[in-house]
Amino acid sequence: MELTQRTQAIHADDGLNVTSDVAPPLHVSTTFRYADDPKDLVPAADADIFTTEAHVYSRHTAPSSTRLEAVLAPLLKAPCLTYASGLAALHAAYVYLNPGRVSIGDGYHGSHGVLDIQKKLCGTRILPLQCPASDLQPGDVIHLETPLNPTGEAYNIAEYADKAHSRGAILLVDSTFAPPGLQDPFEWGADIVMHSGTKYLGGHSDMLCGVLATNKKQWLTGLREERIFLGSVMGSMESWLGVRSLRTLDLRVIRQSENASKLVQWLDFCKHTESEDEEADLVKPVVERIQHASLQHEDMPWLKQQMPNGFGPVFAIWTKEETMARWLPSLLTLFHHATSLGGVESLIEWRSMSDRTVDSRVLRVSVGIEDWEDLKADLKRGFKELLRNPKA
Repeated sequence: MELTQRTQAIHADDGLNVTSDVAPPLHVSTTFRYADDPKDLVPAADADIFTTEAHVYSRHTAPSSTRLEAVLAPLLKAPCLTYASGLAALHAAYVYLNPGRVSIGDGYHGSHGVLDIQKKLCGTRILPLQCPASDLQPGDVIHLETPLNPTGEAYNIAEYADKAHSRGAILLVDSTFAPPGLQDPFEWGADIVMHSGTKYLGGHSDMLCGVLATNKKQWLTGLREERIFLGSVMGSMESWLGVRSLRTLDLRVIRQSENASKLVQWLDFCKHTESEDEEADLVKPVVERIQHASLQHEDMPWLKQQMPNGFGPVFAIWTKEETMARWLPSLLTLFHHATSLGGVESLIEWRSMSDRTVDSRVLRVSVGIEDWEDLKADLKRGFKELLRNPKA
């Protein structure tokens, strides 16, 4: 029987059950006993250290992380490996692929930090995302983040896959902002997909996680072997939390994406309406512009195919003045002023707090699963208070 992704999130790991517990138990041991019978002992030279049937040491495999990877694989539509964080996963990808050139655009500043290290160690050349295809050579990487951090802008994966493959290059897609249920990069030509599982895969702001997925068996084997020596494995507690989180991934992400789109459409209407409107009178003096994939109207012919179930739960607001971006988060009640994203609670961040490269007027909004009307009312109260505040 072929199961949907929603059902796989609940049952993909059923084959790993070894107790009668309905909720998977948490295993915290870092080391595991060898077989009691000497006849059953297999020396390391002859053993498959990655078998899930006989764990040896948790830097290789462990029950909780193995279970998490078993649930993730059908959701990502490819075998996968978990790591201690999103940047740990990205670093592992670049260590393994070791490209001579990486074509990358704007996006998460942490990814650029990883590439700075790669450049220092290996002399990797950094090219702009829109470089000519002729600048790429076999083994080079196009690093495509879509939707983009912090703005939520989406890019055409198939277009960049064609560009990369025309030169024998590799397409790496960071799909953190569009987890399973919203986007499948492999459908559009990605060679390897990365997620910061800290965000939507975790979904509760209580775990760090990174994921690499690929259908290239040789790559997966190499990445797994190198992970042992990089040492960037997930802890057992985090892995257990990840399994818990994936059970509700579809419910959370679809609701968050719907909420974000409703808020974006409301803000966009208020920003552009020419009629007299009380809500527009609050939005227009504060908001310079809004960015989100749902506003890419000219791109809808490909975007609706790439993201058929929603355009992601993150969007960005540019305020009229820097002081407005600094003050607004503190005037809100339901949006926590904090970095990161993807949790069930809504967050707003004056992005300058964690990213020195961004426009100082940018607010990144990560929408949670609250009632969107309540979030809208909170923003209205915040805008009203901001306009009353002489310091802002």
